Amino acid sequence: MCGEFGLLLHLTLKPYKIFAWKQVNGEIYNHEELRKKLRNHKIRTGSDCDVISHLYEEYGENFVDMLDGMFSFVLLDTRDNSFVVARDAIGITSLYIGWGLDGSVWISSELKGLNDDCEHFETFPPGHLYSSKEAKFKRWYNPTWFSEDIPSTPYDPLVLRRALENAVIKRLMTDVPFGVLLSGGLDSSLVASITARHLTGTRAAKHWGTQLHSFCVGLEGSPDLKAAREVADFLGTVHHEFHFTVQDGIDAIEDVIYHIETYDVTTIRASTPMYLMARKIKSLGVKMVISGEGADEIFGGYLYFHKAPNKEEFHRESCRKIKALHMYDCLRANKATSAWGLEVRVPFLDKEFINVAMAIDPEWKMIKRDQGRIEKWVLRRAFDDEQQPYLPKHVLYRQKEQFSDGVGYSWIDGLKAHAAQHVTDKMMLNAEHIFPQNTPTSKEAYYYRTIFERFFPQNSARLTVPGGPSIACSTAKAIEWDAAWSKNLDPSGRAALGVHAAAYGDEANGVNIAPPKIIDSIPRMEVGTPGVKILS
Repeated sequence: MCGEFGLLLHLTLKPYKIFAWKQVNGEIYNHEELRKKLRNHKIRTGSDCDVISHLYEEYGENFVDMLDGMFSFVLLDTRDNSFVVARDAIGITSLYIGWGLDGSVWISSELKGLNDDCEHFETFPPGHLYSSKEAKFKRWYNPTWFSEDIPSTPYDPLVLRRALENAVIKRLMTDVPFGVLLSGGLDSSLVASITARHLTGTRAAKHWGTQLHSFCVGLEGSPDLKAAREVADFLGTVHHEFHFTVQDGIDAIEDVIYHIETYDVTTIRASTPMYLMARKIKSLGVKMVISGEGADEIFGGYLYFHKAPNKEEFHRESCRKIKALHMYDCLRANKATSAWGLEVRVPFLDKEFINVAMAIDPEWKMIKRDQGRIEKWVLRRAFDDEQQPYLPKHVLYRQKEQFSDGVGYSWIDGLKAHAAQHVTDKMMLNAEHIFPQNTPTSKEAYYYRTIFERFFPQNSARLTVPGGPSIACSTAKAIEWDAAWSKNLDPSGRAALGVHAAAYGDEANGVNIAPPKIIDSIPRMEVGTPGVKILS
C-alpha cells in the first residue's frame, strides 16, 4: 500500500518508457486478474498498484471501474502533461482537491496538504474521476442501488453469506503482519470469524502463520471489552485488550481533531479510542487490520431504523447513509489508523458485496420485533449455523452498540462534562454568530469546533464537514420518522428512546426493553466440507 500523499500537479516531467506516471494510496485486490487483461504490457514488479498506469495506457480513463479495491490516485500522462485523479467507489481512502490562484490544481489525502496553498479546496467525491482535459468531475461508479429505486430480489441467506466470505478472503492478500479489530459486536465479530475460518492456505498465512490476532479497546469494564473477550475465546485468536481512561481520551482530543480533520461530534467520539488503539497496535509491529465498518449503513443497523415507516423509506435512508460514509466512518477508520501508519481494510464495503446486499428487497431488512427480527436480521440469520457456528448465538444476536457507546458509556458522559467546563452558556448564546455554518447546538460540539477552527481556519475547510440534525447517527431526513426525536438530538445510540436497552431516560420513563425472540422462519443452514447446503 502506498502512503498518504500531497502533490502539486503542474510539474514538468520528462517522458519515460511508461508514459503514465502515478501516485497511489490504496490496495487493488484483483490486480492479478487485471494483469492477465493487459495485451501490450508486462509488469515487472509485484506491486498491486502497478496495474493502474498500464491499464490507463491500454484502456484510457474508463479503466477505473475495472479496479476492485480501495484507492486514491493521481495519474500524469507525460505526453501532454494531462492528468487524471480518481477515488474509490465509497471513499474508503481520503482525498481532497484544491485550486491555487496561479492556476495550479492540488491533490492531497489530507486537508493539511492544501490549506496553506489553495484559494479553494474541497472533498474529492468518491466514485468519481477528475480529468484535467475537461476540468470537471465524472462519476465512474454507477451501481443499480445508487438511483435509490426499491429493489425486489428475494433474500437468499446463502448468497449473502458467500458474498461476505469472498469479500473477507480477498482482503487476506497481504505480506505484512496483520490482525482484526474486534469490538464484540456483530460486524467485527463476523469479520473475525470468517478470517479465522479461511486464513489457512492464504498468502497471509504463508507469511505469518494461521494464528489470528485480534484487538479491542475500551474503558475498564466496558461492554465491548467483555463481548470481544468472549468472541476471541470462541474463535481462538491471540487477543490484545487495550484500556484507556476518560482522561486519556480527553488528552488526545486535539491530536485526534488535527489528524481526523473534522468537527463532527459522532466521528470525534468514535475516532478517539480508535486513534489510541491504532498507536498501540502499530507498536506491536502490526501494519494492517481488517474491520467491520459499513454494515450498519447497508443493513439499517443503527437503532433509529426501528422507526422506519416502510420499506421504501428504509431503503432510501440506507442509500443516503452509504453515500455519506466517506464523511463519517470511512474518514474515521482511515485517518485514525493512518495517523500511526496502520492500514485498515473493510470487507463490508466491497463493491460486489454491496451489490448483493443492496439488491435484497428491503422488506426483509425491516425491523419487526414481534417476529424476532431485530436490526441487521438478514445478516445475522445468514450466519446462524447450528452445525458449525460462526459465533455464539447471543453474540450473533447482540443489540447494536455504536463504537463510541460500546467502549464505555462513561466515555460520552465524560466528554460532555469536559466540554461543559470550557464552554459557557453565554458562549452558546452567540454560537450562531461565531459559527454561522453548521452552528454547534451543544457545548460538546462547540468545544470541538473551536479546536478545529484553530487548526483549519479557512472557510473551505469548515465546508468539508457535514452538518444537520441527527438522532443516533441518522440523517436529517430520518428525523421525520419520530416527532419526539427533534427534542432529543444526540448521535449516541442511547438517544434512541424506547429502542436501546440503556437509552437515555428509559429508566425514568419506565421503558422495558426485552431481548427479541429468535425465530426460525427460513431454512437452517450448515457448512459442509464441499460447500454450503440447506437442511430441510
